[in-house]
Amino acid sequence: MTELTFEYYNKLADQLITLSALLGGFSIAIVANFLVSETKTRLTNNIMIASTLSACLFLVSVFAMTKVLMMTTEGYPQKVLDSDLLLPRGIGAFSFFFGIISLLTMIAMAGWTKSKKMGIFTTIVGIITLIIILMMTS
Repeated sequence: MTELTFEYYNKLADQLITLSALLGGFSIAIVANFLVSETKTRLTNNIMIASTLSACLFLVSVFAMTKVLMMTTEGYPQKVLDSDLLLPRGIGAFSFFFGIISLLTMIAMAGWTKSKKMGIFTTIVGIITLIIILMMTS
């Protein structure tokens, strides 16, 4: 197996920070929208749960990948080994992946608030998107 360099981890962490911040901000905006909404159905509560989970997971990913970014940047004041990056990389990747799943769950459920036809459409699009993302990351 090829050993990945700190430079690679640095660039990857930088990209994941950007994506996580963007997607986390989107999820937080959805949460804020539901907080002021008067609708209190089981479906809207589940969408709120999915968007809150998504926002929190993306925030964890931002902080974990920021640690990776700092540790792999030239000039970091401590000696860093590959094993030092395992925990923040693992937590960052885990939370990013499950943040995406939560976000897609929220998107898939959103259509059901309008109609059955729209619900079926958004669910199918959400599942197809998840499959494509899984294919692109494997």
